[in-house]
Amino acid sequence: MKKLFLTAAATVILSGAYFFGTQPQAIAQTEESSVIDLSELALSGQEYYNSTCAVCHGVNLVGTNQGPPFLNRVYAAGHHSDMAFVLAVKLGTRAHHFRFGPMSAIEGISDEQIGAIITYIREVQAANGF
Repeated sequence: MKKLFLTAAATVILSGAYFFGTQPQAIAQTEESSVIDLSELALSGQEYYNSTCAVCHGVNLVGTNQGPPFLNRVYAAGHHSDMAFVLAVKLGTRAHHFRFGPMSAIEGISDEQIGAIITYIREVQAANGF
């Protein structure tokens, strides 16, 4: 299986900054913190995520200047269900936890691809304590 490297500094800095309403101007990735083995489904989800979601939500789920990080307790399963992710992709969503503005619906993603993306997000979140 492929191993995924996450960055501790970016995760800590961004999780706190986004949760408390500030937005850093750049994403700094400096230290490796977690190495995880992804399931087959999560590996395919990572590919779909990187091609459709990472531009706003960041490589390795750390967020960007255009969208919030998924390595944040706000997006943990106990706060945002898998269905919340499905609906956001299919219908878009209004801005509500962060100051990035609304998210438009994402065209051309199948239900299977959305499911794989969610699996990827949840596995990375779990490996990082979310």
